[in-house]
Amino acid sequence: MMKNGKACVGGMLCLVCAAGGLVFAKNQGRPITAKADAQDASIKVEGFYCNIKALTLAERARHMKLTSKLLSSRKETVETQKGYELQYRGGSVTLAELAEWVRLESKCCPFFDFHIDLEEQGQLTCLGLTGKEGVKEFIRMEFGIK
Repeated sequence: MMKNGKACVGGMLCLVCAAGGLVFAKNQGRPITAKADAQDASIKVEGFYCNIKALTLAERARHMKLTSKLLSSRKETVETQKGYELQYRGGSVTLAELAEWVRLESKCCPFFDFHIDLEEQGQLTCLGLTGKEGVKEFIRMEFGIK
């Protein structure tokens, strides 16, 4: 949602970055902002760097579609020591879709460490997101984890 040139962050940062402009989010009760650099089309927020030029227009469209599916299909979110694990059951998301999303996400947001696990005889698929210090708060904000 755009309001006075500010975008409310709700999905993955790359989705917001694709639109360019100003990103606005809450960080422990205090606002943090980052401006897109028109020259290099990148966004820098609290030590994390999102390079929107890393994805072609076709890749951005596919990334947005996969992100929407991943967010709406997750059955559970589990906090881990270094990040979060998004869990999918019953084939709601395929390994191929997770791998494709990781490939695209890693191009625009290289600060994430990704882990894909297949558990419970293939009935539970997990996407782990970790990274350097501060990434946990970033994941909470971007994935709407409370």
